[in-house]
Amino acid sequence: ERTAMQHCRMIAQVSSRLSAAALLKASAVCQFQGFLQRQPVRVFSSANSKPPPKSENILWSDSLLAADDRIRLTGCKGATVWFTGLSGSGKSTIGALVEKKLIERGLLAYRLDGDNVRHGLNRDLGFSMQDRTENIRRISEVAKLFTDAGVLTLTSFISPYQRDRDAARTTFREANLPFFEAYVQVPLDVAEKRDPKGLYKKARAGKLKGFTGIDDPYEAPTKPEILLPTHELSEEQCADLVISKLVEAGVLSAAGGRSRA
Repeated sequence: ERTAMQHCRMIAQVSSRLSAAALLKASAVCQFQGFLQRQPVRVFSSANSKPPPKSENILWSDSLLAADDRIRLTGCKGATVWFTGLSGSGKSTIGALVEKKLIERGLLAYRLDGDNVRHGLNRDLGFSMQDRTENIRRISEVAKLFTDAGVLTLTSFISPYQRDRDAARTTFREANLPFFEAYVQVPLDVAEKRDPKGLYKKARAGKLKGFTGIDDPYEAPTKPEILLPTHELSEEQCADLVISKLVEAGVLSAAGGRSRA
């Protein structure tokens, strides 16, 4: 392979036959190749695909409290329930109902809804594959912080790609925080009949491109912790199933409060 120096010698040899603009372009290429040769090579495996922070000279600042001490002193044990499913499946409705039930029990809970987050934190993102992935990455980090603070966090996002949901799960596993994937299951034809936002109608008419379930895939979870078939169960039944799962997992006590286990 030619080195950056050899490229520069080649430029000198042919400079008499090049226009000023062409020579300037070739020189820029030469300088860029030299820059690349000076950069460290970073390799990411599939098992550790999260790139390092873009910022340099940063160090993690540890809390003065261990996780168990925080739970003991505040009485707050966090967890995240990640609602995923087609548009119109009932994610937002069930998430809002679970949030209400938890708060009525005197528990600290908060719902992060896909549309709501796109009004603020993720307002710069669209619905391309890359933007969807970044959308889920950001919200998984936010939900992790909420959970670490002791909040029962409910996220309602279509999150159509399995790899993005797996990445979210890994984020929680690495932080040793509870994570429950809740698949809000509904047949496509039922979701289309519901169509609360009129989006399926627009997608079928070709007025909305890249819509999940129509011309963009939804990769259904294969092993969710919670299965919520909303075409068979009522919203109330689905919400109660979520709370029962949190009790079963030791996040909540059967008496209605938080488990301190």
